[in-house]
Amino acid sequence: MELFRISLIKYSDKLQATGCANRWNRQGQYVIYATGSRSLSTLELIVHKGAVNPSDNFKVMVISIPDDEKFIKQIKIKNLSDNWRKISGNSGLQELGTKWYIKNESLVLKVPSAIIPYEYSYMINTEHPDFKKNVKLVRVEDYFWDERLF
Repeated sequence: MELFRISLIKYSDKLQATGCANRWNRQGQYVIYATGSRSLSTLELIVHKGAVNPSDNFKVMVISIPDDEKFIKQIKIKNLSDNWRKISGNSGLQELGTKWYIKNESLVLKVPSAIIPYEYSYMINTEHPDFKKNVKLVRVEDYFWDERLF
């Protein structure tokens, strides 16, 4: 399965995680966030940055993960609190993600996107024993901003 991540060019040459807290993980948990499409990755980048400078040089990272359900745990919307898409719901989502991360439940956690709930983001656990063998950066593509977004 191919996943997508948009990164500044200086961070696009290898799969690495910062350990910074985010919607589904707490500080010190090394996960890579990716999505199921280039378009959702674009929206996620715009939402998380607040504003994007079109002169910044971005690349699309194309990441391969096994297309086998034993490597992926999915969180379904019906199992989330009513406020999961709001900032106030982040602590509950971080708790779910932290349990998954600490227990090494799977290599990947598939979660609904807060921007488009019926599309998915994927958290890849870089500390999982299956990471090095099963997750690959297959290519890096040029990325450009459509000026109509600004």
